[in-house]
Amino acid sequence: MLAWIVDTPGPIDSRPLRVVTRDPRPPGLGEVRVRVSACGVCRTDLHLAEGDLPPRRPGTVPGHEVVGVVEALGEGASRFAVGDRIGIAWLRSTCGRCRWCRSGRENLCPDAAFTGWDADGGYAELATVPEAFAYRLPPDLDDVTAAPLLCAGIVGYRALRRSALPPGGRLGIYGFGASAHVVAQVAIAQGAVVHVLTRSEEARKLAMELGAASAGAADADPPEPLDSAVLFAPAGELVPVAMRALDQGGTLAVAGIHLSDIPALHYADELFREKQLLSVTANTRADGEEFLRLAARLQVRPTVTPRALAEADRALADLAADRITGAAVLVP
Repeated sequence: MLAWIVDTPGPIDSRPLRVVTRDPRPPGLGEVRVRVSACGVCRTDLHLAEGDLPPRRPGTVPGHEVVGVVEALGEGASRFAVGDRIGIAWLRSTCGRCRWCRSGRENLCPDAAFTGWDADGGYAELATVPEAFAYRLPPDLDDVTAAPLLCAGIVGYRALRRSALPPGGRLGIYGFGASAHVVAQVAIAQGAVVHVLTRSEEARKLAMELGAASAGAADADPPEPLDSAVLFAPAGELVPVAMRALDQGGTLAVAGIHLSDIPALHYADELFREKQLLSVTANTRADGEEFLRLAARLQVRPTVTPRALAEADRALADLAADRITGAAVLVP
């Protein structure tokens, strides 16, 4: 099979991804193997390629927004049948025994494993997944449209919940890539007033088309104080900016797995009056199931740009340079 791997991370312009041909891996105990029909391009893949997220194994295949059709079942696998269409997401496995797993917080499991980091992902023609961590997909979403929902959507939804947005509240979204533009649709459909702050003019245009109340530069002041905010841009310097934009009692949730260093926060201006700063770590399967049901009901539709699997390295370079509006999706 054709696959892209990361051997030696480095700047994306140095082409840290290379294409190889591998023998397909048979599905293991409780696993299924899918023939990949679409795989979203996520900023986490870029962090892996460039080394911001240190690889956990050599020659890892990135990609964790995978849509495919089951073509083989491992021993003991019975949840899906050959021919079923399923989704593979970032969270790949957990121990199921620790206090985090037993309390419904499996996203914090110290033994969690992740697709495209601990195990090969979807920048390939075939991929495997433990069947317990795969998702059934809404039937009215085509493969390319469904792919970004599996991380950009699921993890973005957890970030939105962590931001404690009140009903009809004022939400600030910092950065407006794949995850942010999905979250904006959910928040707007549920009655929120959304203000988008991002450096990309094309992204600001998309935000207004999706129903945002305003769209300005990333470091600009929103037109009104915010009840909640989500930081999607991996830019730590925006944390004080977003904290100052919050009204008293407001919450900022930082959605990314990687963030540059945060400058010093000034208590009186950026934390006082019960403002909160929270991080987001992956997701639980319950988050994923809840979000996919909600996305189907609210008719959330990512803006997607299909790219050939053979262009995976160029797609990541375009993501790094803000040349992608919405989400890029690789298609074998």
